[in-house]
Amino acid sequence: MDAYARRRIAIISSHVNPTPETSTPSTLSTFACASHANDNKEINHCIFCKIIHGEAPALKVYEDDECLCILDTYPLCHGHSLIIPKFHFPSLDATPPSVIGSMCSKVPLISNAVMKATGCDSFNLLVNNGATAGQVIFHTHIHIIPRKENDCLWASESLKRRPLKLDQEASQLANCIRENLLIVNHYEDSKGQVSTPVGN
Repeated sequence: MDAYARRRIAIISSHVNPTPETSTPSTLSTFACASHANDNKEINHCIFCKIIHGEAPALKVYEDDECLCILDTYPLCHGHSLIIPKFHFPSLDATPPSVIGSMCSKVPLISNAVMKATGCDSFNLLVNNGATAGQVIFHTHIHIIPRKENDCLWASESLKRRPLKLDQEASQLANCIRENLLIVNHYEDSKGQVSTPVGN
């Protein structure tokens, strides 16, 4: 098994069985992908781009002009699938809203097919955005992870959640998020897009 595959398994395993301190061996590196969407370079190390261009094998379950869905090659469970845009974007925040919308519009169709094929009645929709969040392939993608009762897939499901304290700290956090939304909103307005953050 190559270093890339070992790193991917280690990161996904850390989500399933997290330990207090997880570290990735320094000898493993992330893939640097060339962008078809931005600079059209011929040399490309992104495995998803290779799959899209027919240069690498994959079990495709859905394809249209905008996106592709494949079975994950290192699945967390039977039926674990990935929705991938056909143009390269390294992360969700670098992906245009129209592409995200196109990917998300396929979720009901594909997830229903996955659930029927696996005998599941539920699924998780997951995006790992950034290395710290577990992203291993730096080409935007959405995980569809079918679930069965008591499958114990996520260790975090056994953790007791605490209610949010409606105190000054929480209020400051909400204000900070709203302020950052205004900055983003101002940027989007300058590009002709409109959105409105909520008030207090």
